[in-house]
Amino acid sequence: MQELAKFLFGVFFASIFVSSCIAATPCTQPLTASQASWNANLHTLRTLLKTPESQLDLAIAKLTIDRLVDPTTDVPGTLKQIDSWEAKIKARLPANASNRTKLDTMLSTLYEKGPWNDHRPFSYDLDDPIGKNIPNKLLSNYLTRRKGQCSSMPVLLVILGQRLELPVTLALAPNHLLTKHGDEDSGTWLNVEATSGGFKLDTSYERGLHISPEAINNQLYLRPLTQRESVGAMLLTLLEFHSQRREPVPSLALADLILELDPKNAAAMLWKSSAYYWLIQQRFKDVYPLAAQIPLELRHEYLHFSEQNIRWGKAAEALGYTERTLAQNTDYLKSIVEEKAERR
Repeated sequence: MQELAKFLFGVFFASIFVSSCIAATPCTQPLTASQASWNANLHTLRTLLKTPESQLDLAIAKLTIDRLVDPTTDVPGTLKQIDSWEAKIKARLPANASNRTKLDTMLSTLYEKGPWNDHRPFSYDLDDPIGKNIPNKLLSNYLTRRKGQCSSMPVLLVILGQRLELPVTLALAPNHLLTKHGDEDSGTWLNVEATSGGFKLDTSYERGLHISPEAINNQLYLRPLTQRESVGAMLLTLLEFHSQRREPVPSLALADLILELDPKNAAAMLWKSSAYYWLIQQRFKDVYPLAAQIPLELRHEYLHFSEQNIRWGKAAEALGYTERTLAQNTDYLKSIVEEKAERR
């Protein structure tokens, strides 16, 4: 399971601190400036999540999260850009447009080259296909660069779609986010693949992303998310931001918050497993090269961290999560190389 935790550093998708107050006993040490900063960030998120489900604006939620990654994020300016794209789409709509017409017009406005987007359509960023560059996942940067990944592209679609009063939401797949549209004609959910602006069947995702039958039966993946669950999915970017820095305490707090919003968020479970591994590394392995050197009074804590590392990895596996193989990763990267060559 520790090997699983190491692998998770490459999973889908504010530098703070490593607290000495992880144990169940109350912490009496004074807060450092970084600890106080993290507590303020967590308070910001919990205040946001007090908003009733029906009033939860995903644009505000996304930009609130992005600002915790990059405090220079221009929230008012980014909202004005979103307003502008909403106006461009509406300007191209016929009177009394159906939901499907609204959806198709939104997709063509974003993805098809034309005067509506100054001949600069949005596209998948083939230079960062795994999404390791966190700044590229921020909505403001996506709107500026018009290149994004599956963590930013479907979010913009859902934000704009909901402004057009479309029944759209996010859905999770392994290391992936997609958009779902409630099709009024068929009465079913239609998958919109935001990285291309096209449509895909559930079965296509199941095959292409190697989703297990157990994961589908347990609704781990491909289910339409509620607004609060969607915020949980967007919080994965902030969780990954801290996780890339091996910051276990913010990572654990964010994983717990995401799991409050969506108890079936496998990515949060896996990052939580990794965070406990980092605690073991930082608090014990880096200090005591041999397990026998760990003081008796600290061994209970060491065992607790070890148990939690294993527990959360197994929790994801029990719901149907399967680790991507080296061959699957190689095939994916090969497809990116081929796509780049095709674009040229």
